[in-house]
Amino acid sequence: MSKLLEGKTALILGIANKWSLAYAIAQAYSREGARLVLTYLGEHQKEAIESLAEGLSVDSILPCDVTKDVDLAELSGALASLGRPLDAAVHSLAFANREDLSGAFLDTSRAGFLLAQDVSAYSLVAVARAVAPHMSAGGSITTLTYLGSIRVIPHYNVMGVAKAALEASVRYLASDLGPRNIRVNAISAGPVKTASARAIKDFSGVLDAVAQRAPLRRNTDPAEVGDAAVFLASALGRGVTGNVLFVDCGLQIMGL
Repeated sequence: MSKLLEGKTALILGIANKWSLAYAIAQAYSREGARLVLTYLGEHQKEAIESLAEGLSVDSILPCDVTKDVDLAELSGALASLGRPLDAAVHSLAFANREDLSGAFLDTSRAGFLLAQDVSAYSLVAVARAVAPHMSAGGSITTLTYLGSIRVIPHYNVMGVAKAALEASVRYLASDLGPRNIRVNAISAGPVKTASARAIKDFSGVLDAVAQRAPLRRNTDPAEVGDAAVFLASALGRGVTGNVLFVDCGLQIMGL
């Protein structure tokens, strides 16, 4: 049986550890035959990414800080040196200062607001600009978002606003890149125990509430997010762009 991503090359940005949704996506892409290019942030993270890459079909591991234009230019150059088109890119990057998540959104600092927007939303635009020239045969760009973009989630605060900007960016990028047959989508995953999620106050309480209220009466499995990302990057998702695909056990349909 042929694999859904056989012969494709995919870039994945944002793996932090084995609990990362980006890692679940990398596992799914590798399982379906894709060759992977991974990135890491700083030398302190390099060894961890190299260790995680051992069970995957990884061609190269590259440094990249998406807040630095020079890093993005070097990433683009490295992709050019692969000698083959890039077929998919996964953007799984977000950051906000802990103090801007723990208090009231009203008290968000100017610097904290701009930082969250830069790392969590603008970086998708910057990454898309860097990778699009290498998608000569068309391709798929997928980012990760969350329900806090459209609903008030306690202690999500400035990150919810950044995710709203991220989702709007998905739509505008889909319009810009559609003529090149490059599709841009977001996956809105249910809450999962990741390193970034642990920064949210009372996150265990969020998980408990979701398991009680979501139609499937459970929390999201990271592997489900990985499989959804495979769909979007494969020929099965060839008509899907500018969308937010919810993989949250149905939580987004529920009212109070």
